[in-house]
Amino acid sequence: MGVSGPRQPERPIRIPAEEHRMSSSPPTGPVTLQDVREAAARLEGVAHRTPVLHSRTLDRLVGAETYLKCENFQRIGAFKFRGAYNAIVRLSPEQLSRGVAAYSSGNHAQAVALAARELGSKAVIVMPEDSPQSKLDATAAYGAEIVTYDRYTQDRVELGEQLAEERGLTLVPPYESPHIIAGQGTAALELLDKTGELDAILVPVGGGGLAAGTSVAATALHPRIRVIGIEPEAGDDTHRSLAAGRRVELDAVPRTIADGQGAVTPGELTFSVNQRLLDSVELVSEKEILAAMRFAFERLKIVVEPSGATGLAALLAGRVDPLPSRVGVVISGGNVGMHRFMELMEAGEPA
Repeated sequence: MGVSGPRQPERPIRIPAEEHRMSSSPPTGPVTLQDVREAAARLEGVAHRTPVLHSRTLDRLVGAETYLKCENFQRIGAFKFRGAYNAIVRLSPEQLSRGVAAYSSGNHAQAVALAARELGSKAVIVMPEDSPQSKLDATAAYGAEIVTYDRYTQDRVELGEQLAEERGLTLVPPYESPHIIAGQGTAALELLDKTGELDAILVPVGGGGLAAGTSVAATALHPRIRVIGIEPEAGDDTHRSLAAGRRVELDAVPRTIADGQGAVTPGELTFSVNQRLLDSVELVSEKEILAAMRFAFERLKIVVEPSGATGLAALLAGRVDPLPSRVGVVISGGNVGMHRFMELMEAGEPA
């Protein structure tokens, strides 16, 4: 299936999922199903068990039985709270007393800020100066100190590490941590507990933590399931990396409305998992993302941010081939302010 838009990256060579998962004993790695289950136990009564939405209208449109895991109803409005809390709750009392640091475009920032507050700690967050105002405001409202930077000229990892060292804080990365990955995988556990076995799960890919956690949980429970990552065309670092068989770095920070998927290269840890367990990564255009946001608002009555809509966009645009009979879609977040949402809808108004 071709990819619309100005760039047409070479598609990766695919190995049937069951072939590389079932040729020997179940693979071990930095994160296991048991890790995800233990994370779920820590999150019990802390994170929301978010709803799974089933729409017959959507089923008819795409020709499949579809289930949407609505992490836009999670605390802080996105899946990120799962991983952040699972990582921070494991810190020692001394580490909690000193505080934590993080770098994020918005959702991880809010997640770390809230998790730190819940656990009696403090958080300092490095955020792009052009982060959506709603995400900046929410992070501050959770009690975090915000340090801004220019995402196009400065390195957020370097800034975050320097800040943590100078202030004696524990750095909580957005995805390069087995505890973060395990926490994110709990969403897939809940989805499959609700739906039973699915043929495929579509999951947005940014740094790769959600995709890695989802693939660990889903493939351990159902080895033949297809876990399909979804990226915006402008931020296709994981797609290119899978095609190359190694981590590829984009020439510049992606300029995409899906700000939560603006990584220039996959995480080393997350890619080691996703390269082994993801079936493929498909791409969606900016227009397809906007169309999915509009569909979610008008037909499903839910608000979804651009990054959270990419899985739904891939389904609506027919990017998944062959189409699974029963498919889950992770709606990863809904953090978009009213004015920004209106701007995006006007920009994506059908001709």
